Amino acid sequence: MEWRDQGILLGLRRHGESSAILDVFTPDHGRHAGVLRGATSRKIAPVLQPGAQLDVAWRARLEDHIGTYTVEPVRSRAAAAMGHRLALAGLNAVCALLSFALAEREAHPALYARTERLLDLLDQPDLWPLAYLKWEVALLEETGFALDLARCAVTGSSRDLIYVSPRTGRAVSASGAGEWASRLLPLPPILRGDGDGEDAEVLQAFQVTGHFLTNVLAHDLGNRPLPEARARFVSHFARRVDGL
Repeated sequence: MEWRDQGILLGLRRHGESSAILDVFTPDHGRHAGVLRGATSRKIAPVLQPGAQLDVAWRARLEDHIGTYTVEPVRSRAAAAMGHRLALAGLNAVCALLSFALAEREAHPALYARTERLLDLLDQPDLWPLAYLKWEVALLEETGFALDLARCAVTGSSRDLIYVSPRTGRAVSASGAGEWASRLLPLPPILRGDGDGEDAEVLQAFQVTGHFLTNVLAHDLGNRPLPEARARFVSHFARRVDGL
């Protein structure tokens, strides 16, 4: 069994004295693990950083074996991430959420393409938070919980949508909310694709996506805690919003 693909390194862990198990997100083979021999060598170790773009070849005797990788670096994203604290926190959040949310060996080509485009914006901190927000929305959709924000779940109207149901992820209008308004989540216009995406509004939108990542996605995965890297990224961004 063998294949070749290009992918994003999500993480790795030591395996024996000189090898490592790589977790790579690829367009055609999904999130896929494999053993890389000689991973601690001076030549390859500096390349094996989360977010690195790799050309990978995987081989195993049987399909359900972990198999082995050979890798060739395509490009590193370390310099872009290290150049800005928010970018580094965002890169770590993306890699952690993908490892957390995606089942192994299930292809997600659309999410992969979006992830690659997002990581290529690491050196543009003004664009990154909004792009990351849209990526979280796409991750929710890809994992089976798409937000439905086009019309009010109560009245069917597309006007005056200011809330989100924390249970269904559907929009609710001011008139449709009624006595339930205090129990609903705010709906920042940027989540519906409206406006310029000011930082304060994007931060508010992170509260909404964070609710569904924690209470729906993580719950469906056995109530596992959401990766701390996501909270660290939002915390870094909140400090930027506060001018700190």
